[in-house]
Amino acid sequence: MGAITLSQVTKRFGETEVIPPLDLEIQDGEFVVFVGPSGCGKSTLLRLIAGLEDVTSGQILIDGADATQAAPAARGLAMVFQSYALYPHMSVKKNIAFPLKMAKMDPAEIEKRVSAAAKSLNLTDYLDRRPGQLSGGQRQRVAIGRAIVREPAAFLFDEPLSNLDAALRVNMRLEISELHQSLATTMIYVTHDQVEAMTMADKIVVLRAGVIEQVGSPLDLYRNPRNKFVAGFIGSPKMNFIGGEAAAEYGAPEIGIRPEHLDASTDGGKWRGVVTVAEHLGSDTFVHMEVEGIGTMNVRVGGEFPVKHGSTVFLTPQEDKLHRFDAQGLSIGGAQ
Repeated sequence: MGAITLSQVTKRFGETEVIPPLDLEIQDGEFVVFVGPSGCGKSTLLRLIAGLEDVTSGQILIDGADATQAAPAARGLAMVFQSYALYPHMSVKKNIAFPLKMAKMDPAEIEKRVSAAAKSLNLTDYLDRRPGQLSGGQRQRVAIGRAIVREPAAFLFDEPLSNLDAALRVNMRLEISELHQSLATTMIYVTHDQVEAMTMADKIVVLRAGVIEQVGSPLDLYRNPRNKFVAGFIGSPKMNFIGGEAAAEYGAPEIGIRPEHLDASTDGGKWRGVVTVAEHLGSDTFVHMEVEGIGTMNVRVGGEFPVKHGSTVFLTPQEDKLHRFDAQGLSIGGAQ
């Protein structure tokens, strides 16, 4: 079981409050991603759950039991850090087995758990190697294996893919998602990368300055962001925000439209613009434009769309996909 409840949890460093009173429910077996810009408090929140930081006030429950003052080792949680934190002089097998050996577990049970973890992570052929003989992705799998053997109530991941190159990040993202499906264990994952959040999470928690801006499934947040901050943070490329007369036509101080919800044409449309940069990615092209009366806009078109620097392109928003915002940046009824 791995249900975790945060009730009015706060954290201060001296006089600075980095986590104002916060409530959050994480269900057993959920994959929850904390996402937000640097300094938003997501890693601090994860460390509070792990017991690596003391809660200033409030309560943390793990499977209904008060764990607020419990030592990290007593919480039944396993943490995987951004740095692999492996012992360089130990083999992969000894690194994975280390927490069980420290717990004085029966050697036969240690062998069984290490073998099972190595098999699930495709590390069986590397058990006799040392970390220095492994790739970055393999080292991260060893760190995950060391967490798996503990059979925790929940896994806590603190930006575990940040040190990997782009291709390895994609592979590890898939491996962690598959691992969640096979283990059916609660996972809490911290990242600043909203693509990781969108592709991995059952539930996303968007944070800004220690405050939860919105909680929901990836598609909930994509389709119905609560405010401009969430709308601009979720989705890639980022949403376009438009004010002035163009927004007033739609009865709002400001509107938002995602790059993929703009119909582009060389023949005519609602807004006229000139291409400044066209990023050809094969299946898609990301077009950056200067649009008359609006300013800079980003558009996502098909890879075959004929466009280059200096091209004139007309844009027409899909009106049922427009987002309207009031003067305070709050969503007016979601997408219209």
